[in-house]
Amino acid sequence: MKFSALAVSLMLAFGAASAAPDLTPVKSKPFTWENATVYFLLTDRFNNGNPANDHAYGRKDDAAVARGFMGGDLAGVTQKIKDGYFTDLGVDAIWITPPVEQIHAPTDEGTGKTYGFHGYWARDFTAVDANLGTEKDLHELVDAAHARGIRVLLDVVMNQTGPVTEQDPVWPAEWVRTSPACTYKDMATTISCTLVKNLPDFRTDSNEKVDVPPALAAKWKKEGRYERETKELDDFFKRTGYPRAPRYYLMKWHSDWVRKYGFDGFRADTVKHVEPGAWKDLKKVASQAYEDWKKANPAKRLPGDLPFFMTAETYGYGVKAGREFSYDGGSKVDYYSNGFDSMINFSMVRDAGQGYEQLFSSYSAALQGPLKGYSVLNYLDSHDDGNPFDALRQHPMEAANKLLLAPGQAQIYYGDETARVLKIEGAEGDANLRSFMNWDQLKNNTRVGLFGVAEVREHWARLGRFRHAHPAVGAGVHQMLQASPYVFKRTYEKNGVTDRVVVALDLPQDRSVAIPVAGVFMDGQTVRDAYTGKTAVVAKGKVQFELRAPVALIALD
Repeated sequence: MKFSALAVSLMLAFGAASAAPDLTPVKSKPFTWENATVYFLLTDRFNNGNPANDHAYGRKDDAAVARGFMGGDLAGVTQKIKDGYFTDLGVDAIWITPPVEQIHAPTDEGTGKTYGFHGYWARDFTAVDANLGTEKDLHELVDAAHARGIRVLLDVVMNQTGPVTEQDPVWPAEWVRTSPACTYKDMATTISCTLVKNLPDFRTDSNEKVDVPPALAAKWKKEGRYERETKELDDFFKRTGYPRAPRYYLMKWHSDWVRKYGFDGFRADTVKHVEPGAWKDLKKVASQAYEDWKKANPAKRLPGDLPFFMTAETYGYGVKAGREFSYDGGSKVDYYSNGFDSMINFSMVRDAGQGYEQLFSSYSAALQGPLKGYSVLNYLDSHDDGNPFDALRQHPMEAANKLLLAPGQAQIYYGDETARVLKIEGAEGDANLRSFMNWDQLKNNTRVGLFGVAEVREHWARLGRFRHAHPAVGAGVHQMLQASPYVFKRTYEKNGVTDRVVVALDLPQDRSVAIPVAGVFMDGQTVRDAYTGKTAVVAKGKVQFELRAPVALIALD
């Protein structure tokens, strides 16, 4: 990378000064999921809006390092939505971890005590976990996001319950299996098994009738909602004709969050560990719930009237695999034909080690070829990928360029934009990836590596707002215009929407250079660099801006 810390600092300081050029984003083109920027956060680790709910269900501060609840909650996310944090970053959708009630007690295996702060250890799929807030808090979060044109994705789990503890009994045997453990030799030993010891696996293959688990029924009765919940289940099974099998209970419970709160899509957890057809049915049920919510809330529905969206976490899938995911043993599944509009791209972490052109051109070829009409969700680090692209945040500007400018959807993991270091002293395993959001470092512009945190975030925000305004960035066709300094174009035409952009990277800082734009913009047209806010007129197929910066993000003014 040719980013100079001094050059970036001076340029960003100029951009913030009173005489700075106008960086207000131009009016965005219509939203398309193929260009979405998705902000993924662990609700418990993001922002504490209500300290009064930090110790629900008798939970204590007795967990291993970074393995207990830390106080983040739904109200804290809503605060940041209302503060404009996500809007300023160009975010199109916020993906929250499952807000469902988790097992109450900690587990105590391997790394010490661990609580279900992450949301993947459900005890009751029909209730909001009190550590995260209330139903009112969740309504306010989704409504606040929608009021600002931001969609919200719900993380859903079809594979397992939470671990068994003295306080959290195992579900009945007709609901879950507790053995064998997965060996991943083939499709069967990946699906009909438990991921790890003491993580009961839902019998999503069963069509046998089951009743509400006794412990859950007793809980509902204690809370005064047993009759309502059972009536809703009766109505669901009568309306759909589905058997009263475990997977259809789960579909009903997951879709209720959509019908009640207005979630715009699902991020589906552990997809390859559940029969593909279950996801197709889930998409059908959730889509109907989404249409019901829109009909009941006409004033809250977002522009474009888009259908319900689903993206798949199918561990090991990479963009170059196209439409098919390959299990060990040779079985192949097209998850795009089983309810999914998008697949999380696990190969981006490795691919980001390539140069810009190799990365961008190969992704464009895949998305404009075998995956045309679908997309992938790219990421550089996450809550459970132990090999992030830049764990110590030595290259945060390069990371922004590669993630936010790559063809496909972009998943910002909370703290990517603030150089939140993915290493915690004393933590083990994936706990290192899950520290609390570094708000104090952002406020104080603490230096991490070569850059101040506020400078890093400003760079991410400028790229993010440009991406948000231009579907060509993530959904357009890529073509290199010049190798050095590196310049490329993206062009997009779909459903009557046309968009064209030119991007230049690694520009020299000791002089202003002419950037080729021929074939994209015509001589005499005025274009704007969204990175600096400066405008210039195209002459002889090139454009030159007065203010020097390491990046130029060019579109018609």
